[in-house]
Amino acid sequence: MFTNDQRQKERTGRYGTSRVEFLQELVTQFQNTSAEETREKILANLANFAYDPYNYNFLRQLNVLELFIDCLTEPNEKLVEFGMGGICNSCVDPANSAIVTKFGGIPPIIHCLSSPVRNTLVGQGGLLKH
Repeated sequence: MFTNDQRQKERTGRYGTSRVEFLQELVTQFQNTSAEETREKILANLANFAYDPYNYNFLRQLNVLELFIDCLTEPNEKLVEFGMGGICNSCVDPANSAIVTKFGGIPPIIHCLSSPVRNTLVGQGGLLKH
């Protein structure tokens, strides 16, 4: 379900963490850990947040789209898969698509076309439709 300001207030309550703060925590955790499984889980969460248009401004503000692009060249196939998923989830928004293009996302996306991971390729199918 897509989020709006009212729904976000209801979910976080008076003393809860704002969405942008929560996303910042995820980005910081991703950057500060070397545990591959932890990085995979965090990136998968970020890719899921990229599905909701409510989060697009926050993702741009926190440079998460650039993080997704960077993950496309990782040796860890799960990071590539989740990076591609995040890009595909967010690129329905023209501003996000422009960032992916501006920060060199097209060549690594093209390189991923030869990925042996089915989910990486399926995600690209969604991207290629836009």
